[in-house]
Amino acid sequence: MRVDKFNYKKIIHVDMDCFYASVEIRDKPQYLNKPVAVAGSSESRGVVTTCNYIARKFGVKSAMPSVTAKRLCPDIIFLPVNMHKYRDVSQEVHKIFRCYTKIIEPVSLDEAYLDVSDSKYCDGDPEKMALQIRQKISEDLRITASAGISSNKFLAKIASDWNKPNGQFSVSDSDIDKFVLEIPIRSIHGVGEKTEKLLKRKKINTCGDLQKIKRYDLVDMLGKYGDILYQLCRGIDEREVNPDRIRKSLSVEDTYEEDLKDFELCSNKLSVLYKELLKRINDGDYKNKKIKSCFIKIKYSNFKLTSSQIACNNLSFNVFLELLIQNNINRNKPIRLLGLGINFNNVDKNQLNLDIF
Repeated sequence: MRVDKFNYKKIIHVDMDCFYASVEIRDKPQYLNKPVAVAGSSESRGVVTTCNYIARKFGVKSAMPSVTAKRLCPDIIFLPVNMHKYRDVSQEVHKIFRCYTKIIEPVSLDEAYLDVSDSKYCDGDPEKMALQIRQKISEDLRITASAGISSNKFLAKIASDWNKPNGQFSVSDSDIDKFVLEIPIRSIHGVGEKTEKLLKRKKINTCGDLQKIKRYDLVDMLGKYGDILYQLCRGIDEREVNPDRIRKSLSVEDTYEEDLKDFELCSNKLSVLYKELLKRINDGDYKNKKIKSCFIKIKYSNFKLTSSQIACNNLSFNVFLELLIQNNINRNKPIRLLGLGINFNNVDKNQLNLDIF
C-alpha cells in the first residue's frame, strides 16, 4: 500500500525552462548549443528578457542591458521578442495542465500552480502527474519544463527551482521542517532587494535564521509582512491555488536605440506603445475589466527613472500624452525608455471603454 507523502494538499508548480529563449531555439535549431538571449529593442540599447543556460554560465541574466550581456558573452546571439508566439505556446501548455486538473493559477506565461489534490490521474500521485506533464510538454511542444511538488504554493515554488532545467523535486510533509532551514531568504515570496539587505544586516540569511526571530520582532521590523514571513520560514502557506486570479495591471515599454530628444518624437513613440497596449488588451482577456488608473514610466539618458499615474475610467491616448507632458515639462532631457500601462480594479463586471484616439 502506497504511503501518501502529502496529507494536506497536492500542489504542483510548473516553471518553463528559459521559456522565450527555448521557444526561439526550437524554431531556429541552428542556434542550439549556442548562447542565446531574447531581448527587446536593439543589441546596443535593449534589455535581456530571458536567456538560455549556456548564456547564463557567462553571467548573463534577465533584466540585464544587452550591452552588458554582450560584454560578458561576446558570442551571444540576440533574438527579438515575439509575445504573440509565446502566448500561443503558453496556451498549448495550459491545455496539457487541464488534462489533470481544472484548478490552475497562471502566474505568468511560463509558470503556473496546479492543485491536483482531488485529481484521480496517476492514482492520485502528484509526482507521476508532474512527470507526465513535463513529458507531454517535451513531446508535443519540444521545450522543457521543471516542476516542484509539495503541500503548499510556497514550497512547490521553491522545489521547482531545485532540479532545473528539465527536472522536478518534491518536498513531502515529513521533510518540510528540515527542508526549509537552508532556504535563502531571497527565495521567499515577497522578499526583494531592500528586505534582503535589511535582514542580512541582522545576519539573517536563511529560513533557519528567520525561525530564531520572535514573531513580534519581525512585525516590528517589517509590519504586516513580518507576520507572513514568520509563517513562510516555517513552511506554512495557506494561500489557495486561485484559478480566478485577477491581473492587477498591464503595461508595455520600449528602450530606444537612440535617445528621444524632442517632444514630437516622444509623442510618436508613445502612440506606438499605446497601440501595442490596445493590441494586448484585445488579444488577452482584458476587455471586460474595469480600469482604475493609467500610468507612464520614463527613463532618461542618465538612467534616472520617473513614473506617475492618474485615476481614470476610460482608456485614451490623451491621458498618457498628458502624463508625458507633466513628467517631462522643464526637464528637456533625452529619453532612453518609455512605458505606459493601466491598473485594473478587482472587478470584472464593467466593460473597459477603449478610445482609439
